[in-house]
Amino acid sequence: MQRYILSSKNKITSISGVLIAVGFISKWTMGSMDVFVWSLIIASILGAAPIAIQAYQALKVKVVSIDVLVTIAVGGAFLIQNYEEAAIVTFLFLFGAFLEQRTLNKTRSAIKELTEMAPESALKLMDDGEFVEVEVDEVDVGDVLLVKTGAKVPVDGTVLTGEGSVNEASITGESIPVKKEKGSNVFAGTILDNGTIQIIADRVGEDTTFGKIIELVEEAQDSKSEAERFIDRFAKYYTPAVLVIAFIVWILSRDIELAITILVLGCPGALVIGVPVSNVAGIGNGARNGILLKGSEVISDFSRLDTIVFDKTGTLTVGKPSVAEKEYYGDNIDEALGYLASVERESDHPLAKAVLEEIGETTFSTVENTEVVKGGGIVASVNGHKIAVGNAALMERENVKLDEKARADIARFEKAGNSLVLAAVDGELKVLMGVRDRIRPGVKEDLLRLKKLGVKNLIMLSGDNQGTVDVVSRELGLTEAHGNMLPEDKSAYIKKLIEEKGQIVAFVGDGVNDSPSIALANIGIAMGGGTDVAIETSDVVLMNSDFSRLPHALGLTKATARNMKQNIFIALGVVLVLLAGLLFSEWVNMSIGMLVHEASILVVILNGMRLLRYKLR
Repeated sequence: MQRYILSSKNKITSISGVLIAVGFISKWTMGSMDVFVWSLIIASILGAAPIAIQAYQALKVKVVSIDVLVTIAVGGAFLIQNYEEAAIVTFLFLFGAFLEQRTLNKTRSAIKELTEMAPESALKLMDDGEFVEVEVDEVDVGDVLLVKTGAKVPVDGTVLTGEGSVNEASITGESIPVKKEKGSNVFAGTILDNGTIQIIADRVGEDTTFGKIIELVEEAQDSKSEAERFIDRFAKYYTPAVLVIAFIVWILSRDIELAITILVLGCPGALVIGVPVSNVAGIGNGARNGILLKGSEVISDFSRLDTIVFDKTGTLTVGKPSVAEKEYYGDNIDEALGYLASVERESDHPLAKAVLEEIGETTFSTVENTEVVKGGGIVASVNGHKIAVGNAALMERENVKLDEKARADIARFEKAGNSLVLAAVDGELKVLMGVRDRIRPGVKEDLLRLKKLGVKNLIMLSGDNQGTVDVVSRELGLTEAHGNMLPEDKSAYIKKLIEEKGQIVAFVGDGVNDSPSIALANIGIAMGGGTDVAIETSDVVLMNSDFSRLPHALGLTKATARNMKQNIFIALGVVLVLLAGLLFSEWVNMSIGMLVHEASILVVILNGMRLLRYKLR
């Protein structure tokens, strides 16, 4: 019976509302007091039933809940035959709970959208060579799957054959399709916009990046911040205190209606709901924008940080060396580039790969008599020409003449933090390329946004040489930059900032070799690209290694923390105003008090929901 009544709360609310309307209409139009009184009595009894059941269930576990206060207040109103107050209070309480639940469901829409995006089936390659549609739960690691245009990628995997564009918005928050070809990684829950690909399953089910995102968002929304835990403790003692105050008022004044009204006005509903709704909405906004915030505690710490420490390679820079500057000398440059590419094709060095990528399509020739000069480069014969490829020291060794312009170019390239690649043909310098790990596009603007959001210290720690680190630091306008640092050096530096300088520190890294620093910082932020290590080690994950998400994440947590304080202020302010109005004026009664009380709950919920639309200006 109890279960049936609780499951029918919305129906009971509707019937109570109709009965109250019928009662007042009959009184105002026909002057029928009997219909008026009995309508209100029935509405009160119906409305009080689910509230009383919830109060009983709370008392069974030794919790004096808001339902207990309202049940006592309604019972008191019945004793003094104030059926009008009893009916209106129960209706407003139930209607407020209905609106509260409906609005809260909207704030949880992020997790609902994620679960709806989860793939349900896959085209699996069977033993007879045919692709058959199966439930996604039947896919195992190592299975070959076919994904057609418009279909969801069912698992995390690697492309075996075919190519196409994949919409990865469910993973990265970025709606621009990403091209996929043989060897590319794909993620479960993403959508193949065009093309057809075959993939091999690397991770399935809950182990996929998408599965982990859903799990993390669910955990984050269910976690409680320090503010929420404080309010839970506050409500635990506050509610019995309201009961005691109401009892004392009745003893002193013998005014039962005043005591009952205090019970109604003292309900801390808006206070209890205000902070959780802010947290849930903030986490939901992050999930939609490719930012995983692992719980309410993260929001609290993140919003107060004053120092962000960055790894360089793969965080502030792209993590892939490329040719940043180049100079050509003399004639027949295309021929010289072909010779350079032919020699570099023989090498696995990162600089060689960068040079080949820069040259692009060219005519390759046979390379003979290759000599590797340790610490210098390569000398070889190509089409009867002697080719020297390497640094300035190799050019001197091979008696390659470097004129004034070439020397000035070399000095300029080195000052800019480049690694040099020089190429000479038959003792004559033809090509100078400066290779460096380029700064991520837009990072400088993002760092300025972080400063505007109140971050005082922007620090870079890198294993690269100090010269290169200084170049990057100057270009980005960082507070400090330290090179030649091993992972343990970075951890020690983070510890020093926290323990000795008392700073609230976030560390941003790639989630692999920087995992000790990520774990040690107050807030560990991973440029994860959806990797397991990034998701598991850090407090915050910027999906797809998108640095531009970082200012949004900080702005969002600050807005969420602000929103929590606003909701606490609104909730406490309303209670104080109502109690003051009750004691020092005559405009506050039980019905008005409950109406204002329920309105305050809706106000804090709607205020929290604003975070779902938050965008960094």
